[in-house]
Amino acid sequence: MRVEQLEYVVAVTRHGSLRRASESVHLSQPALSEAITRLESELGVVLLDRRRSGARISREGLELLPHLEAVLESVARLREAAGDRTQANRVLRLGTVGTATSTLLTPALRDLSAEHPDTRVEVVNTRQDPIDAGLLDGSLDLGLVNVLEGDDPPAGLYDVPLLAGPTVAVLPHDHPLAGRASVDVADLRAEPFVAMREGYLMHRLAVRLFGDTWPRVLTSTDGAELGKAMVADGAGLTVLPAFSVAGDPLERAGVIIHRPVTGLDTTVSLALRMRRSPRVAPHVRHLRDALTARARAVTGPPG
Repeated sequence: MRVEQLEYVVAVTRHGSLRRASESVHLSQPALSEAITRLESELGVVLLDRRRSGARISREGLELLPHLEAVLESVARLREAAGDRTQANRVLRLGTVGTATSTLLTPALRDLSAEHPDTRVEVVNTRQDPIDAGLLDGSLDLGLVNVLEGDDPPAGLYDVPLLAGPTVAVLPHDHPLAGRASVDVADLRAEPFVAMREGYLMHRLAVRLFGDTWPRVLTSTDGAELGKAMVADGAGLTVLPAFSVAGDPLERAGVIIHRPVTGLDTTVSLALRMRRSPRVAPHVRHLRDALTARARAVTGPPG
């Protein structure tokens, strides 16, 4: 058994196919598949489900995945202690719903790069359900998700609170409602609305807000960043957590503004979602620490 064989199994798990895994480890696909086959023979376990549509980790492989990762983490710590810099091309995969990218994620990535320049982060923008699935099957290392009070992570995952704040209306700076101290639901219903797609927490919150009487929805989009850009371009208004708008480049430039929504006192939290594991890989821990430190710098620890 070689360490590289364990790395190959984890690579297939993360990338979802032999082809993409072989590209990530710079090995031909037949050679990677053969190396995993030899490991399967040695362990007496089928680690991958190989199908025409691609290869995925098997149920038995998923059960062994924490042990594989624990071995690789131990090897990484050994190399780190020995001053081995051969881990320079580690890729950490972070799934995010796209909230607080400018105010939290981007600054945290800058901090991480300054402190640990050998760690590369791949940011995957998607909905919450795929993030949870990716964390559970090992294809993602960390997740950034929005939660409401009472929301619980799936079994096997846990949340680290980062930011919390009210829900606000987002408007172009020159909109007629911009001169008001706040807007109400009737104001929002009378305007075109930029909705988040189903599967995002802000879509669920909009359902609560509007009930059976929605504004005219001109477009629906994935995530807060696109939503803010569409508001800036005049596509309509939207609602987002305040922490997603305050300090955003579009807000700093005076292109968009936000206003409280009268009668809406729902708090949205941004959480770092992680897989329960007896050990956290060093590069995962580094990004976790960068995100939590940046969150404390923005608003202090969430209450």
